[in-house]
Amino acid sequence: MMKKLLFLLCFLPALGQNLGAQERKIDIQEFSLENGLNVILHQDKSTPIVAIAVLYHVGSKNEKPDRTGFAHFFEHLLFEGSENIERGEFDAYIENAGGTLNAYTTSDVTCYFEILPSNQLELGLWLESERMLHAKVEQKGIDTQREVVKEEKRQRYDNQPYGTFLEQILKRAYTIHPYQWTTIGSMDHLNAATEADYVGFYKQFYVPNNATLVIAGDIDPTQAKTAVEKYFSTIPKSDQPIYRPVIKEPAMTAEVRDTILDKVQLPGVFYAYRTPAIGTEDFYAVNLLTTLLASGESSRFQKALVDEQQKAIAVGNFVFEREDPGLAIAYGITAVGVDPKEVEAAIDAEIAKVQNELISEEEFQKLRNQTESNFINSNATVFGIANNLATYKALYGDAKLINTEIDRFMAVTREDIQRVAKKYFVPNNRVVLYYLPNPTQP
Repeated sequence: MMKKLLFLLCFLPALGQNLGAQERKIDIQEFSLENGLNVILHQDKSTPIVAIAVLYHVGSKNEKPDRTGFAHFFEHLLFEGSENIERGEFDAYIENAGGTLNAYTTSDVTCYFEILPSNQLELGLWLESERMLHAKVEQKGIDTQREVVKEEKRQRYDNQPYGTFLEQILKRAYTIHPYQWTTIGSMDHLNAATEADYVGFYKQFYVPNNATLVIAGDIDPTQAKTAVEKYFSTIPKSDQPIYRPVIKEPAMTAEVRDTILDKVQLPGVFYAYRTPAIGTEDFYAVNLLTTLLASGESSRFQKALVDEQQKAIAVGNFVFEREDPGLAIAYGITAVGVDPKEVEAAIDAEIAKVQNELISEEEFQKLRNQTESNFINSNATVFGIANNLATYKALYGDAKLINTEIDRFMAVTREDIQRVAKKYFVPNNRVVLYYLPNPTQP
């Protein structure tokens, strides 16, 4: 649903515990119901709140090629109500209880969550059990939310400068893997789908044996377990296989280069390098490499392209973290009067420096400190903990990584960073797009 997400992310730290407290081990209890639902409990009595996260192992990669956008569409549709919740009342229940709620979709998962006063735990569990078993998947709600999604696409993608860059990159970076389409998908596909298509998607993926439930915060674990069993144990598991694409994208053998004419004032250069899947050894080195290049005001891209050479007004580099091999995406928006070729050359030069020279010990230690700080911050709220536990369980198969994954980052050496720069950040493993002002625009 993603409504007011930026506000929520800013607001959440006030609902969690302080940063120093998160440096301790996060203790958890895990169990599974007979219907296959994975459950994780984390007790933290520092504040009288509780976060509930239900993560379904379904994202845009589980969609049919002619029915893209379904996973994201359901993120909207499943706030429509259920057999026992009237349309529009889902939000009202949470807000009247003094809580907040939201959801998000990626290529791999869809997650729904509530943050509530701890004495309202059962309310949240009831609502999520209704979403899992009794959601309204009917034409009226489908028609309503289809218009909402269309407006979201217009505002966030079609009418934003460079808003289509990810769509344009993905369809060039992947040829057969379902990562080739964005989570918002195709409006034509949503329009063409029947009510039976939507019901079928719901029945296949919104089942307990495809879900992880996490409760974090001010709870009594014994009482929480009893409440989980009360609301979820009678939901039947699916006996049908859950579609998981087993598609290996072939390696790139040559650079893919293209030009996009768009309603932009300044040219932009966008790169995408194929990178390894989450959890693999090289993934952690690539993650540190992208942080080195473009995270923060002292990053190499920022200092070289923006501060010193003044060839760009904005730069960035981030990892498209996915269950299957993903991407590292870099970009530079040119300064006024600068040819995008100059920005491309400057980006290439910074990458070449990492390939040809070990980063200094001082810069490496700063990078490690930054990575450790980011890791701690991600667990600085009860929602952050709940979300991370669900993700580790569903995608990595090990919720306990919430305490130990940082060791994998810290095991990366300066030589590893140089090695992955040489291995992955090379021309025959990338897509390069130039975004240029459309000469026909006003």
